Amino acid sequence: MNATVEKIKTGDKFAELFDRLHTQLPGNASIQSIRKNAIAAFLKQGIPTRKNEEYKYSLPEKLFKTNYSLATKLPSLQITADDSKTFDISGITQNKIVLINGFYSQQLSSVNNLTKGVIVSDISTSFEKHAAHIEKHFAKYANVDADPFIALNSALNANGLFIFVPENTVVEQPIHIINIITANELSLIQPRNLFIIEKNAEIKIIESLDAYKLSTNVVVNMVTEISVAEQSKVQYYKLQNDCEKIAQINTTQVYQLENSHFDTNTVTLNGDWVRNNLNIVVDAENCETHLNGLFISKNNQHIDNHTLVDHQKPNCQSNQLYKGVLSGKSTGVFNGKIYVRRDAQKINAYQSSKNILLSDDATINTKPELEIYADDVKCSHGSSTGQLNEDALFYLRARGLSTDSAKRMLLYAFASDAINTIRIDVLKEHIDKLIEKQLIQ
Repeated sequence: MNATVEKIKTGDKFAELFDRLHTQLPGNASIQSIRKNAIAAFLKQGIPTRKNEEYKYSLPEKLFKTNYSLATKLPSLQITADDSKTFDISGITQNKIVLINGFYSQQLSSVNNLTKGVIVSDISTSFEKHAAHIEKHFAKYANVDADPFIALNSALNANGLFIFVPENTVVEQPIHIINIITANELSLIQPRNLFIIEKNAEIKIIESLDAYKLSTNVVVNMVTEISVAEQSKVQYYKLQNDCEKIAQINTTQVYQLENSHFDTNTVTLNGDWVRNNLNIVVDAENCETHLNGLFISKNNQHIDNHTLVDHQKPNCQSNQLYKGVLSGKSTGVFNGKIYVRRDAQKINAYQSSKNILLSDDATINTKPELEIYADDVKCSHGSSTGQLNEDALFYLRARGLSTDSAKRMLLYAFASDAINTIRIDVLKEHIDKLIEKQLIQ
């Protein structure tokens, strides 16, 4: 099953596609009802244009002006274990999950050493096998009326990943999710993930996305829902590397309950067109939320980070730090919003966006926002954009460094704040090497 979306200019094409396919997509009557509501929400919203405030600096409509095949099964290209090892992180091989175009590959994955009670499965199987968890959590956090790409994914997703960590369970070793994107025809790939972390549980998740033998352009519209229950701790790292020819729309929707901690780092080192939506609802007291991001762009790349921390209850803390290094004719966007509701008193929330432009043709659009309806809070935001410090550059050159070496040293020092919060040493070392390689180019 591999249906084609022909020259998508309006939602009508997607409506026709849904009518043909939805009964063949996985899920019981409850899931099918979600799909029908989702396609209706998508048709109501449509693909965003420049008139849409949330997408005024990123124009996804241009991504859908061509022919795409909707990926509804594993690609025919065979990927061997040796091939998948190309994307390993040295020191993290015990819990490895491989997804190919969003489809779980049991053959390439290695999850034999997981803590008892932890479930890792493709989500289509979980629709039936773990129906109670699905019924409680699936499509409960990612609102189809909030964003058309959440709606499109909810209507037409074909597969993805389900992770469940039971109460009082600590997953000691990090879980590395490797998303391999491969295609020989224009494709629309829509993975759907659901991670449920129950009360007093802990987990570290690394999610990477890479291209493999990708001979054409593809669009990846991924939605991930993460439920973080009371007193649980989640570290979630997203690495986007080697993603040329991939246009990405990534939506991560997080829901936090009392005394929970959620830490996330998003590192984008290579991508054709990238939109990262990170939305966190803090719906209980005494929660901590830490968001860090780094992107390095070049040529004509476009990287857009949109964040929202919605503080709904009092006595919580959140921090956001995003940094960008732009060269060539690349463009970057940071739109971060802190939303403090009326009853959310005694909130400490901070946000910072800092960027360096290495060429006159690079562009950054920043829009930090505070929307506060409580009166006993400490909230601040800030944004800065500039070039490399000429005095610091001169100082390093005077001590024998070449111009290129001095620039790389200053850029790495600038970027380090955003990645020093990574608490998995081997992951940080891996990203350090990738950053060094990117800065040399």
